[in-house]
Amino acid sequence: MDINYIHEPTDLQCGQAVLAMVLGKTPEYICSLLGNDRETDLREMKQTFRAHGFFVSDERRQVQHREELPPLALLSLETPRCWHWSLYCDGTFYDPEHGVMDDFPESARKYYWELRVQP
Repeated sequence: MDINYIHEPTDLQCGQAVLAMVLGKTPEYICSLLGNDRETDLREMKQTFRAHGFFVSDERRQVQHREELPPLALLSLETPRCWHWSLYCDGTFYDPEHGVMDDFPESARKYYWELRVQP
């Protein structure tokens, strides 16, 4: 899957940026779609992915190392500042706050949900 990196437009729009990267949309479009330009919750994330043809695993899984991740994953990270949405795709981390990275941004706890395009 091709991901075009999007930096979060505001400190509260990491979820919108992750959705925009995966769905090939703009954060502004996602804010309008959700009717929300602030923090997104898990329900909003899952509903939006599913409405756009993605499988999202039901279960949140804890992860320590990048090798444990599936090819595409929605990440929930406890960063020093806050809980934060991020994205992993095919060996690369696309973090709306920290940029494109080879490993997780600094996080005390890390969780993921597998994402897949539905056939």
